[in-house]
Amino acid sequence: MLVETVKLSAIVMRLTPELYPFLKRAELEFEIVLRNGLEALEAEDAMEIIQYSISEQQKDALLH
Repeated sequence: MLVETVKLSAIVMRLTPELYPFLKRAELEFEIVLRNGLEALEAEDAMEIIQYSISEQQKDALLH
């Protein structure tokens, strides 16, 4: 099994580049571990990873 660690920005640029401008720098720098590597991802996988990454970044955010 190929395990690969990539930044979210690599996933976004490969599968959903239209979303790149809408993500924060911290979200784009989030490291993702892929079980079968970047080559095995599809667009719906990317969307799920993006949603998860955003929610993880917002976990510790303070609301005013």
